[in-house]
Amino acid sequence: MDYAAVYEKIVAWLRAAVAAANAKGLVVGISGGVDSAVTAVLCKAACPESTLGLILPIKSDPKDVMDARMVAREYKIPVRVIELSGVFEQLLEEVSGWGGQESSPLAVANLKARLRMTALYYMANEYNYLVVGTGNATELALGYFTKYGDGGVDLLPLGNLAKADVYGLARHLKIPDAIVAKAPSAGLLPGQTDEGELGYSYQALEAVLYGNGGDPAVRAFVEKRREENRHKLTPPPRAPLP
Repeated sequence: MDYAAVYEKIVAWLRAAVAAANAKGLVVGISGGVDSAVTAVLCKAACPESTLGLILPIKSDPKDVMDARMVAREYKIPVRVIELSGVFEQLLEEVSGWGGQESSPLAVANLKARLRMTALYYMANEYNYLVVGTGNATELALGYFTKYGDGGVDLLPLGNLAKADVYGLARHLKIPDAIVAKAPSAGLLPGQTDEGELGYSYQALEAVLYGNGGDPAVRAFVEKRREENRHKLTPPPRAPLP
């Protein structure tokens, strides 16, 4: 893949999207991972004077926050750190425990993602910016994102790039090795990694999604996952009228 051409195409697309929406700029969450780093650099190139990065820790690994700050510093992206841990704890205390039931790890993780989405859209509304998501084509194909969380965005510049190509674009952009080498993680649960949660490597998953073969067990997993998460990629169904 010609990553220089991909870079130019996406940057032009972002710039055109801002103009078409009569918006003034772009806001993107920077997590310290490779997807958000690449996305933030693309945003900065598209809107050099009106890109805002948000670092939104919620009981997060301090190393992730450091890496996110490093991206902002290296690429001169204006950034604001909004500590959401206290808000998260207060909200979780209010909503959890109904009927004596303990909160599930999935519900807790998704609450974090949705709280971050709320902060991103607040800033977008405040400055008339568009919210830029960091999801890639593989995550979207598998429904590996939180509905109305990190899936709640205006634009998906990496939405047609497989994870392998995100890494290729990251190397083209000279994203720091410390970030490229990190195990992909949503950072929603302690010790969580994408491949650990999915059960398969991105390489194995993409062999099924974009190749002609792949392991039969992986293929079965992909088909099941896509069917279960189809609702994430379609509008809510409407009740028919008589």
